Amino acid sequence: MSTTICQVMGFLVSLLGVGGSIMATAMDTWSTQDLYDNPVTAVFQYQGLWRSCVRQSSGFTECRPYFTILGLPAMFQAVRALMIVGIVLGLLGLFVCIFALKCIRIGSMEDTAKANMTLTSGIMFIVAGLCAITGVSVFANMLVTNFWMSTTNMYQGMYQGMQNVQNRYTFGSALFVGWVAGGLALVGGIMMCLACKGLIPEESRYKAVSYNASGRNISYRTGPYKGGSGYEADPKTRKGVGYEEPPRSEDGRRPYPSKYDYV
Repeated sequence: MSTTICQVMGFLVSLLGVGGSIMATAMDTWSTQDLYDNPVTAVFQYQGLWRSCVRQSSGFTECRPYFTILGLPAMFQAVRALMIVGIVLGLLGLFVCIFALKCIRIGSMEDTAKANMTLTSGIMFIVAGLCAITGVSVFANMLVTNFWMSTTNMYQGMYQGMQNVQNRYTFGSALFVGWVAGGLALVGGIMMCLACKGLIPEESRYKAVSYNASGRNISYRTGPYKGGSGYEADPKTRKGVGYEEPPRSEDGRRPYPSKYDYV
């Protein structure tokens, strides 16, 4: 029962993680304009992975998609790729996990096959969570670097007596959604890997090793002891195959002496 609960909980947590990754990728608030020490407050700008938007104080919002791919920074494109790969792996993991649930019986599928499918989906969820966390962290690092560069340029312009107003961007809500979603996918994948161990049958875990004799099984039977009559030949003087003993007379003696009589 605990294995089933762990598997179902891992599926639900991973489902939330994958859904959060899709939501974070589609959101436009990856970076928002920092309004601190900004004299222009009538316009608010925010950007996402696919387009940038401008919202005016009157409530009018205008968004423009990025019409170029090569013109974007390499790290920005890497963030896009990481999020897409994480979403694809997460969706594949959900598809595999549905058929691997212990509470769902499809045909004559054995528990060993379900265990392998559960482990596969768990690994997919872990990789998807790592991709989401890595992509969001790389974008956050880009924001921090650009923020401090903009701040430095702004203060240098103030010291030189020049009016230098630059737009600084800070963390948007999409970054926090992506971090939480990646963590949920990672936790769900770990739970699926733990549930895999409970799905493996006991007889397949500990297989007894049987040893068979290389030769034929020889059985020994004991019979009654027979005493010798005293006239049997000594075992040391037993002859090989093809030996024929000469005939004897009625009194037990040979008609002519033989070389074996002197042994």
